[in-house]
Amino acid sequence: MIESADAAADAAFAARSTKNSNELVRAAMRAQDIAADKITNFAGSLRFVYLHGVWFFIWIAINTGIVFGGLAFDTYPFGLLTMIVSLEAIFLSTFVMVSQNRQARRESIRGELDFETNIRAEVWALHIGAALKIDPDHVEHAVQTALDSAREAQERGTATY
Repeated sequence: MIESADAAADAAFAARSTKNSNELVRAAMRAQDIAADKITNFAGSLRFVYLHGVWFFIWIAINTGIVFGGLAFDTYPFGLLTMIVSLEAIFLSTFVMVSQNRQARRESIRGELDFETNIRAEVWALHIGAALKIDPDHVEHAVQTALDSAREAQERGTATY
């Protein structure tokens, strides 16, 4: 009996509680967003750098005749390599911009949820304070004093977090 009462209370609380921003972002993701994030994550890794270092070394070694002398297909100044790398840079910069736009949307959702949480907390605090007969003006004065002190410490560079 207690478990069913807890489940009902939990369900009622969950309906009013703040949403999880990660769940909201995941729900809004499309396949192209997932692909862009994966490409951007790989392009930002050292594995990507190492892979390109090996690729460039092999390309140049083959096309300068250091190895496989007769297989050169893109002689100096490596026009084909230049074109491929330029195209790669264009696509990678586009994927980075797509991921940055998604990150901006993610931060916007988090900002909205933070605002909602702050409003909820303030309303609850006001109601609890009223029930306990706490003077809201006194509390607001204490809050302003604490905020002013924190801002001054931050400006001096002595703020501790």
